[in-house]
Amino acid sequence: MNNYISMLSEDGYVLAMAMDSTAICEEARRIHGATPVAAAALGRTLTAASLMGGTLKVPDGSLTLRIKGDGPLGGVLAVSDALGNVRGYCNDPTVELPLNAAGKLDVAGAVGREGYVSVVKDLRMKEPYVGQTPIVTGEIAEDVAAYLLQSEQTPSAVALGVLIDRDYTVKAAGGYLISPLPGCPEEVLSRLEAAVCTADPVTDMLCEGMAPKTVLNVLLPGFKLQTLSEGERIYRCGCSAARVERALISLGREELLKLADERPETEVLCEFCRKSYLFTNSQLRALIG
Repeated sequence: MNNYISMLSEDGYVLAMAMDSTAICEEARRIHGATPVAAAALGRTLTAASLMGGTLKVPDGSLTLRIKGDGPLGGVLAVSDALGNVRGYCNDPTVELPLNAAGKLDVAGAVGREGYVSVVKDLRMKEPYVGQTPIVTGEIAEDVAAYLLQSEQTPSAVALGVLIDRDYTVKAAGGYLISPLPGCPEEVLSRLEAAVCTADPVTDMLCEGMAPKTVLNVLLPGFKLQTLSEGERIYRCGCSAARVERALISLGREELLKLADERPETEVLCEFCRKSYLFTNSQLRALIG
C-alpha cells in the first residue's frame, strides 16, 4: 500500500509531497496510550518528520524533529529515517484539555505558544546539521513552515491533520508539504498560494477516500504533476538489546556500578515503542568489563 507520494510540476517550479499517515498515527497512539489531544500533537509531528526525513539524500541518514513548548504536553519528538519511516513520543501522553474556541482539539494549548522547533539532520558527516526557530502558534504545521522559511530559506505550504474518532482511535491523519523551487516565477507563486488557501482540510480529503496522489492533484488544479517517488511509510522503532547495552555502557563505569549495587534488576524502557529490557546486576557488571 502506497501511503506517500512526491511529485514535481511539469515546469519544474513546484515540489509537492503528501501522505496518509493514519496507520502510523494510530500505532503511535496505541503504543503510548495517548489522549486525543496528545495523539493529535504526536501524529502531526510524526507526519511532518516523515515528509521532511524522506528528502534526505543519505540512505542511512535520519532527521529528528522536536517541538518543545511551555504547554502541559512538555514536548513532542519524532525521528524519521531516509525512507520516511518514523517513531516518536511526547513527554506527557495523558494530557487532557477542553476543546478550543473553534470546537477542535486544542493542540496549541497542549504544546504551548512559547518554545522552539528544533531539527537535527544526521547526514553521516562529522557533525549533524542543527536548526532551531521559535514556536509561532503551537499548531505545529505553522511552526514547521516557519522553521523551513527561517532556518532553511524554503518557503513552504505545510498542512498536517489528525482526526480522532469517537472511540478515541485515529480515524484519519496525513499531511502535505509543497515548496516552490528556485527560479519559480511570481505568477506561479500566486497560483500556488491561491490553491493552498482555498484547500479543504487534509483529513477531510482523506475521509473522502482520496489517496495522496489525488490529494495533490486536487490541491493543485492546473498544475501538471509527474510522480518522482511513492511508497509505504510505517511506524518503526529500531531498538534492540544490543543498542540498549551500548546506551548503558555510555553511562560510564561508576553509574553502572551504582545501578548494579542498588537493585537486583534494572529495567530500561524504550521511549519510542515502550518495550522493556531487563538487566540483572551480574549482567551490568559484565558490561563494565
